[in-house]
Amino acid sequence: MDISSSFHDPALCRALLDRLSEELEALGRPVRFMEVCGTHTVSIFRSGLRSLLPAGLEHLSGPGCPVCVTHDSEVAAFIRAAEKPNVIVATFGDLLRVPGPDGRSLKHAMAEGARVQVVYSPLDAVKLAAEHPGDTVVFPAVGFETTAPVIAGAVMTAKNTGLSNFCIIPCNKLVPPAMRALLSGDEASARSIDAFLLPGHVAVVLGLAPFEFLAKEFGRPSVVGGFEPADILSALCLMLDMLRRGRPEVGNTYTRAVSREGSPQARRIMETVFCVADARWRGLGDIPKSGLALRDGWKAFDAMERLGLELGETGHIPGCRCGDILRGALTPDKCPLFGRVCTPQNPTGPCMVSTEGSCAAWYRYRGVQA
Repeated sequence: MDISSSFHDPALCRALLDRLSEELEALGRPVRFMEVCGTHTVSIFRSGLRSLLPAGLEHLSGPGCPVCVTHDSEVAAFIRAAEKPNVIVATFGDLLRVPGPDGRSLKHAMAEGARVQVVYSPLDAVKLAAEHPGDTVVFPAVGFETTAPVIAGAVMTAKNTGLSNFCIIPCNKLVPPAMRALLSGDEASARSIDAFLLPGHVAVVLGLAPFEFLAKEFGRPSVVGGFEPADILSALCLMLDMLRRGRPEVGNTYTRAVSREGSPQARRIMETVFCVADARWRGLGDIPKSGLALRDGWKAFDAMERLGLELGETGHIPGCRCGDILRGALTPDKCPLFGRVCTPQNPTGPCMVSTEGSCAAWYRYRGVQA
């Protein structure tokens, strides 16, 4: 039997759901947990788990979708790069339709004549640069710690092969500082988060140590979980057990992929090219030391400097509540634009654009309720 099928086993999932109910009853109060991973968002909705969770266990989606947390000013920089002469912007497909502050997106720029090409990995962008030596190929580097080593590897490949016409717009973000900022704020919705389902993919790279502050400083049980139904349910069971015992820790139920030390090799590659820098997040604002910038020895690959781009001040997309949704202050169905003005076919904000966005998942798997 395929090992993955066991994590979908109905009997196992039913037993874990029963255990969740027992733990919640023993705790004697409602619990709000937040996941900070777009893959978890989609898995919870697609599997139907959200509708099966016991009453009193509330699920919130946090800032875990890389496209969704990309700031308006960064999207504006991508568009300005695409409008430059002799430039090809090579981007992941999700970024094409993310609207900037004036409602324009890379797709609009493309329709107006800009050269924008969808790629499936940063190395595809490096290959594109080799095929177009007379053009500058710009890769918008978005994502978390999961994609940062791959992007760093692409930059290293470009340098080693002498491709001086490849560069990136460095917008990678770091998950732990964003979680700290979320809990350090004065927003009531953040203070009422009882526990966290930690991102499995990010933890593959980072390990557990960078998340320990959640338990030690903020008293929040936090558990790394996989992405199949039983993975998620077992992580929630451990989370509730910690709450019931009053012993917050950082746990790991995704042991087949995540180790305590993470991947030192992936971090070495990332740290060779990138250094920690301040970053701008949609919904969370400017967070110190929450992003990645190119180190001095790699600045030649920085498209912001090469093309004279800046992250200027931008206004918000009118009516869009993506920022509130990313902080867990609002669920998608409470946004007045959801399902009416804002749909996957005509998205107003990034949470409806990305397949990992909570608005898109809510729309697809729960539908629109008047």
